[in-house]
Amino acid sequence: MKTNWVERLWIDGPWRTPFQVHELNLFKRFHDLKGASRVLEIGCGRGVGALLILKAFNPAHIEAVDVDPSMIRRAQRRITPEFEGRINFRIDDAQDLSFPNRSMEAVFNFGIVHHLEDWERGIREVARVLIPGGLFYFEEIYPALYAGPVFRHILLHPKENRFDGEQFRTALAREGLSIIDGYRETKYTIIGAAIRAN
Repeated sequence: MKTNWVERLWIDGPWRTPFQVHELNLFKRFHDLKGASRVLEIGCGRGVGALLILKAFNPAHIEAVDVDPSMIRRAQRRITPEFEGRINFRIDDAQDLSFPNRSMEAVFNFGIVHHLEDWERGIREVARVLIPGGLFYFEEIYPALYAGPVFRHILLHPKENRFDGEQFRTALAREGLSIIDGYRETKYTIIGAAIRAN
């Protein structure tokens, strides 16, 4: 699902980067990736998150995907010689990923799953592409935040089949993704990491 202009103000603005840096620091506390060779970011937008993942976790290679071709074009312009060959930005749908089963050591999600029309399918896809013992790093928001009396009129989100904390955690468990202790959750948000069963 693509975002509207209001959300792009947040996604494209410089104010989002410090939040992603903070989230990556939390992700490392939940479970660090040492020596990872291949990871994935879903919903990469303009590409800043993928570059931050490379700096924070230092995987050998990152695939970063988005459904919006204009975002992928912008992200591709961010590849500097420092990251040449280590990052690939491409068009792909988090609900129908083109990667083989068990091909990723980690998947990163900076608030993308709640944008998916079929968010449960998105979770299934994350689990499918993760290797046994692979990690799903996630930050998500709940309808209590984005579907409230004000935001529901200005933000572009699917209206049907939304999830709260219990439903999100249940969907992870159903797909063999066990949340690692220490995750943080409120009625509005969750941030944490889950490990795929062997």
